[in-house]
Amino acid sequence: MIVRVRLRKGPPVKRKRGKNRHLALAGGALLIPASLMAYALGVWGLASDMGAAGKSGVQGIFSHWQVWVAAGVLMNVATSILNRYGRGGDLEAPEVLTPRFLPLRRSGSGRR
Repeated sequence: MIVRVRLRKGPPVKRKRGKNRHLALAGGALLIPASLMAYALGVWGLASDMGAAGKSGVQGIFSHWQVWVAAGVLMNVATSILNRYGRGGDLEAPEVLTPRFLPLRRSGSGRR
């Protein structure tokens, strides 16, 4: 038995740049509070190591304040990249953060 499914034709695929800018803005907006929470946990961990605050309930690799501060910095960088793209710019990253094999445009590429 052969079953054939007939589907209606949908709208054609648009090949335009920047069709997910609204998602980039939403992601950037959601990363801001997450980075603030990471910074707060980093400050709490640092204060705990100095003896100014009590121990946090976090254990393992996430009990180190350096991990939380680094996570906060990475989320801030991602937020600025996503917000720049969402507001109409190109998806650019600093050249230090962009390996040669990624399709992102480097900010020092002589364009301007």
